[in-house]
Amino acid sequence: PGAMGAAEPLRSVLWVKQQRCAVSLDPARALLRWWRSPGPGAGDPGADACTVPISEIITVEETDVNGKQYSSGKWQKMEKPYAFTVHRVRRARRHRWRWAQVTFWCPEEQLYHLWLQTLRELLETLTSRPKHLLVFINPLGGRGQGKRIYEKKVAPLFTLASITTEIIVTERANHAKESLYELNIDKYDGIVCVGGDGMFSEVLHGLVGRTQRDAGVDQNQPRATLVPSPLRIGIIPAGSTDCVCYSTVGTNDAETSALHIIVGDSLSMDVSAVHHDSTLLRYSVSLLGYGFYGDIIKDSERKRWMGLIRYDFSGLKTFFSHHCYEGTVSFLPAQHTVGSPRDRKPCRAGCPVCRQSRQQLEEEQKRSLYGLDGTEEVEEWKVLCGQFLAINATNMSCACPRSPQGLSPAAHLGDGSSDLILIRKCSRFNFLRFLVRHTNQGDQFDFTFVEVYRVKKFQFVSKPAEEEDSSVLGRGKKRLGPLCSEHPTSCCCRSSRSSWNCDGEVLSSPAIEVRVHCQLVRLFARGIEESPKQESRG
Repeated sequence: PGAMGAAEPLRSVLWVKQQRCAVSLDPARALLRWWRSPGPGAGDPGADACTVPISEIITVEETDVNGKQYSSGKWQKMEKPYAFTVHRVRRARRHRWRWAQVTFWCPEEQLYHLWLQTLRELLETLTSRPKHLLVFINPLGGRGQGKRIYEKKVAPLFTLASITTEIIVTERANHAKESLYELNIDKYDGIVCVGGDGMFSEVLHGLVGRTQRDAGVDQNQPRATLVPSPLRIGIIPAGSTDCVCYSTVGTNDAETSALHIIVGDSLSMDVSAVHHDSTLLRYSVSLLGYGFYGDIIKDSERKRWMGLIRYDFSGLKTFFSHHCYEGTVSFLPAQHTVGSPRDRKPCRAGCPVCRQSRQQLEEEQKRSLYGLDGTEEVEEWKVLCGQFLAINATNMSCACPRSPQGLSPAAHLGDGSSDLILIRKCSRFNFLRFLVRHTNQGDQFDFTFVEVYRVKKFQFVSKPAEEEDSSVLGRGKKRLGPLCSEHPTSCCCRSSRSSWNCDGEVLSSPAIEVRVHCQLVRLFARGIEESPKQESRG
């Protein structure tokens, strides 16, 4: 074989697992394929052909054949074989990725060098892959396995892919956030967090905050246009729920997430800014919940000594308390989006809804900027009042192993909107029916007491607490909380105010203003793939 440019296809007969195979490399389509070819010539690929995109090859290594038994059997009559090993991604069940390898044996040294050089040149063209990463490990998150998971499952893969890392094991709350404000982050190609949703939130706040500081943007201004960070965030799941990872990859598996980082995947994601009185409270990417979910997180914080079971205990206690809260919700409908919360079209890899919605939002912003359309001051806000068991705003499906469909199955990661879900006052039985729908395939919004809207901004103000009853019964309520026995089973116990659950953190201010910032951050992910194909182990 003569010299061949990277743009030309390459096709040879090589040996794989003691079988004669035809192997082809098509640079134009960026595909490596091989199939059994027992007869003369390469032949055409059959149903058993293995295909690997070049983008999913981790690395190509020279294979040491010294001492290997390669002369036995009819498969090998080479005087001296040459071999190279391709380390690649193999798809497994339930959106999991696995590291796999296949070794190709060549009868000629020149052919061996041609394959090795051509594959390596193609890998060099993949410029989206990270080379140097900053890694934060939370040693206490979830079940306290973060450090072990990283060292056992992730570090060897990073080494294989020639990725260098700087590791910081966090020692206190906000350690990662403070570090991102202080370090020179320009030398990194991305930030990796090993932990749960809380660890990701801390890295998110540090990276977004640092980016705004460097750009001179005041985060406390609700109307400020935030600047996207050039760095991607990778999530190695090691928490108790790992909602963000599950909703963006489709599984909470450390090896899968590590491989998405290695191949340089990129997924843009919306971030909601939560303000109160022109002060930034927090950023949210998954759940912003008032009422039921706010009460659960507030109660569970008092029971940290119970471990992870505290969430189940607080959830059961909150369900039986059955509190509802009076207030006013105002929201600005997301007219730019092309989907709706009930269209049963989930966000998937290469999502056209996110792409088209962003394009329409940019057109809408241009028209507003040049005075060609109405500005936000004259846009029509909707106002709803009432008593609510729960108010939830989700930027993503919020799927997790316990709730595979999530709180809003058709919510999109990068469409510049949030799904606002209002659960009005209802009986305990009906509320239980609603909660059960989160664990099955049923339509969660098909209830008369549930409303859902796709919004780009919303505000909430709770009704001021009335004066406490001065009677003995009133003093009992103050000490013990509402006494449910004085209400029929179908009623809610009305309480004055709840707290907001912002991605697992408590916000004590009930009055908030929320704005969705379209595709503000990027993750090392590609979204949940539709019907992942299982491959042979070739």
